[in-house]
Amino acid sequence: MNRPALYVGIDISSKTFTSSIGCVSSTWRIQVKPKQFENTIEGFGMYLHWLMQHHATPTNAIICMEATGVYNEMLAHFLVAKGYKVSIEPPLKVKRAFQPAGHKSDAVDSTQISEYAYRFWDELRLWKPREEVVEQIKTLLTIREQFVVEKTGHLNALKALKRKAIRTPLAEAMHETTIAQLKAHILEIEKEIKRLIDQDPDFRNMIWLLTSIPGVGLMLAAHMLVVIQSSPHPLSAKKLAAFLGICPYERSSGTSIHRSSTSRHYGPPGLRRLLYLAALSVRTHHPCFRRYFYRKVQEGKPPKLVINNIANKLLKIMVAVLKSNTPYIPNFQSVNPAIFNVPLTKS
Repeated sequence: MNRPALYVGIDISSKTFTSSIGCVSSTWRIQVKPKQFENTIEGFGMYLHWLMQHHATPTNAIICMEATGVYNEMLAHFLVAKGYKVSIEPPLKVKRAFQPAGHKSDAVDSTQISEYAYRFWDELRLWKPREEVVEQIKTLLTIREQFVVEKTGHLNALKALKRKAIRTPLAEAMHETTIAQLKAHILEIEKEIKRLIDQDPDFRNMIWLLTSIPGVGLMLAAHMLVVIQSSPHPLSAKKLAAFLGICPYERSSGTSIHRSSTSRHYGPPGLRRLLYLAALSVRTHHPCFRRYFYRKVQEGKPPKLVINNIANKLLKIMVAVLKSNTPYIPNFQSVNPAIFNVPLTKS
């Protein structure tokens, strides 16, 4: 991407958004002062007119905004449809680029985002909308996760009520009814996810490859599909492990700080939980993984660390079957490629 001439910063909220335009002549400066618009379709039209009025076109400008969930989604779709280059950056990354001094307002934030785009333009990743099917699957997976959490809460509450000395039949019946409804909703969501996947031959083939691996079910495969389709980077097991938070990192500095290696404590919780459950499943039911688990535990390794290693192994297998477009082969043994350069017999 060539260096843009104009850098547009947007600070967005649920009802409004504020935008400013910066440029570089001899030094960095704000060319157009911040202006506020309504975060509606009508406001988007007025904003587009404002951009054109100040000569910010798709060819000479880049628009940068912070990731604010659903608040910036409609505006980002609108601007990309009009041909603009849009970058959506993590709020913490933008915040750390500036000293915590001065006023805090939408106008100040928009100018800082504009300056951030200028300073880090070569690191900006252009945003592009997900495919409609992938976006629908992601939404359904999120709702399913919420229903599973609610179901677990009601099950625990019901279990506690049944252990009370004085029972309350109405309260128990209400919990049981809610649990049954949530189970029905979860099944309906899973059927809809499968239907959406079956509509696309590429997605259907990807899910078929992933579910051929022991321990990998439809929901884990669907989560992987969404993550892979949303990532701008080439498929890499190492990067995926770091993104999911299952890749231990060393923590040491000098002689005063020396802690055991640990993974970061954030990442997609739904996918990480399903991968952990898959590791537990193959630890119990797959002979190869079961032998590996007990061997490492006997060597003194913590059981949770071994389970994390199994999850990483499963992730590597998932990436391998997708890259090779080949289903899982039981008892597969990799061969060092160098062996094919050695003659089998002496002449």
